[in-house]
Amino acid sequence: MSRVGSKAIQIPDGVTVDFDGQVLRVTGPKGKRERSVHAGVGVSIVGGVLSFSSASDARSLRALQGLTRNEAQNMVIGVTQGYEKVLEINGVGYRAAVQGREVVLNIGFSHPVHFSLPVGIDAAVEKQTVLTIKGMDKYLVGQVAANIRAFRKPEPYKGKGIKYRGEHIVRKEGKSGKSGGK
Repeated sequence: MSRVGSKAIQIPDGVTVDFDGQVLRVTGPKGKRERSVHAGVGVSIVGGVLSFSSASDARSLRALQGLTRNEAQNMVIGVTQGYEKVLEINGVGYRAAVQGREVVLNIGFSHPVHFSLPVGIDAAVEKQTVLTIKGMDKYLVGQVAANIRAFRKPEPYKGKGIKYRGEHIVRKEGKSGKSGGK
């Protein structure tokens, strides 16, 4: 039996969950999310508790049960609190700005890098070197942050580039001159 899939989800106040056919819909104060559910996974909503079951004990169905449960949990958290990723920009002259639905990055290239934000994602800049990505969809927030980070990954010698807040960059020692030679 799936350990994750068997845990029930408490539905908080202000959130409505509907399941009809094979579509799970979650509506909350921040918006609405929906996801299709595999035919082998059963969904039941009883007394403010959302629970999942699998049609058989097949390993693949138990895995889908756990996956569906975690995605439903992420949807509930997304419509109540939302998700955010914070990116820090390190380097002389490196900075970010938000212009409408676009993030403009000056990260050492001869031109600024323009990144269009997808629907459902918001960005905010603090101190020109701290960029916050927010949204309801955990996957999309993480993917947008990863795409922005990919423009200039942190390098190991000086640490210049874009990194996640709290990420540790393993530093390398630079070249050393000849020591005690001729």
